[in-house]
Amino acid sequence: MHVPTRVPPTVVLVHGAFTDASSWAAVAGLLHSAGLRVRAPANPLRGLRQDSAYIRSVVRDIAVPVVLVGHGYGGAVITHAAADNDNVVALCYVAAFGLDARECVLDITRRFAPMPSAYATVTAPLPARSPGSPESELYIRRTRFADVFAADLPPRVSRVLAVTQRPIASSALTGVSGPPAWASKPSWYAIATADQLLNPTAQHFMAQRMAAAEHLLDGSHAVLLSQPGAVAGMIREAVAHGSAPVDGDEPPERGEHPIQVNAPRA
Repeated sequence: MHVPTRVPPTVVLVHGAFTDASSWAAVAGLLHSAGLRVRAPANPLRGLRQDSAYIRSVVRDIAVPVVLVGHGYGGAVITHAAADNDNVVALCYVAAFGLDARECVLDITRRFAPMPSAYATVTAPLPARSPGSPESELYIRRTRFADVFAADLPPRVSRVLAVTQRPIASSALTGVSGPPAWASKPSWYAIATADQLLNPTAQHFMAQRMAAAEHLLDGSHAVLLSQPGAVAGMIREAVAHGSAPVDGDEPPERGEHPIQVNAPRA
């Protein structure tokens, strides 16, 4: 008698502002050690609609179910990207924006007490503009990066993160989300209780609003780097929930290696 096998979903990790896909390296390694397939695409950080379209295309090219994970601004991206995608079986938010319909990132940040990040960012014009490109982008001042983004990481690590940060287009913060994927998909949320970039109270509000399974982590906004084991553990919960029995062998994913961390686009 043939017994259906259970195919674990592929985990797609979406980074947020001021960092890149390498921020997921430790989490991806732990998930891979647990036997899971992982992808970590480069989030363009150019605007909510454009970024979501790119992540949506990545997910639709995967031939098995997907658990979609977002950190920071990456949460806004997965919320928008997965709304009409049946391939996504669960969502995980890591100190992330879980926007509601017609809501933008600034709507959330302005609703709660200001964080140190409000005074630590700097706006810079794009060195070269093309038609339709953003006019400016945001960085965290290097001298403030550790306090705002990564207070629980060693200074040598936070210094490297500060000089390699990827800016986000200013217009991405005002991009309006569509119907939220979390309204129809099971969700998990890791609240970084010592976050100095995204107010932990705002994180709790968004987690409650989406009826997510909450994980409280005593960490900074860079909790995926400082506590990768806890973050990976939460993701594995979502994977276990989203695993579905199928007949036959596990279908291969088109052109995918067990772990794929894409380099940022120039």
